[in-house]
Amino acid sequence: MRLRRQPGGRPARCARAVVAVLLLGAVLGCASDQGGQGGQGGQQVGDTRFVAGDGKVVLFDAVERRVAPVVAGPTLDGGTVSTASYQGKVIVLNFWASWCGPCRAEAPVLKEIAARTKASGVEFLGINFKDRPADARAFERTEQPGYPSIVDQPGKIALSFQGSVPPAAIPATLIIDRRGRIAARALGAVTYSDLLNAVTQVSHEK
Repeated sequence: MRLRRQPGGRPARCARAVVAVLLLGAVLGCASDQGGQGGQGGQQVGDTRFVAGDGKVVLFDAVERRVAPVVAGPTLDGGTVSTASYQGKVIVLNFWASWCGPCRAEAPVLKEIAARTKASGVEFLGINFKDRPADARAFERTEQPGYPSIVDQPGKIALSFQGSVPPAAIPATLIIDRRGRIAARALGAVTYSDLLNAVTQVSHEK
C-alpha cells in the first residue's frame, strides 16, 4: 500500500540548528519552518525515512488503515498516561520537541482544536521526542496545551510505529480512529483548518 501522493517541492531546511538522530538508519529531524514543501509523495506505509513535511493532512481510506500500537509512559507533569484508556475515542498524537521551530508555530493550533473537539470524544496526546526535560517543561508552561505529553527521550514510541505509519518528521501528527487504526498523518506544522477538518471527519465516522 502506498500513501496518496501530495504535490512535491524542494525540502526546506529548519531555520534553527538541525537536530538529527538515527532512527533505524534514518535521519529524523525538524520539519520545515520556512514555508517550503517536502516530499510526502510516494512514501510507503512503514517507511521510516525522514522527509521534510509541508503540514498537509493525508487521510487514509478505512480499508487501508493500520492498527496503532498502544502508547504509554510518564508525562512531563509527573503522571502517567496510556492510549489504552482512550478506547472508543479519536486520538490525536503530536510528536514535538522544544528545539523545533515548527512545533512552536503549531502549538496554538493544537491547543485550540484540542479544547474545541474534546466534548465530541477526541483526546490529544503529545509525544515529547528527544528533548531535555527542563526545556520541554518550560515549553509546556509557556504554551499550556491543556493535554498531557509523554516523555520519549529515547525515541522508543516513534520506533513502535515502524511497520504501520511512522512519524517521519518533527513535528508529526497522527489521528487514530475510534477503532484504534491510524486514520491520518501530517508531517510538519499543521494548519488550523486542515487539522480541524480531518479530526472532525474522523470523529464523525461510524
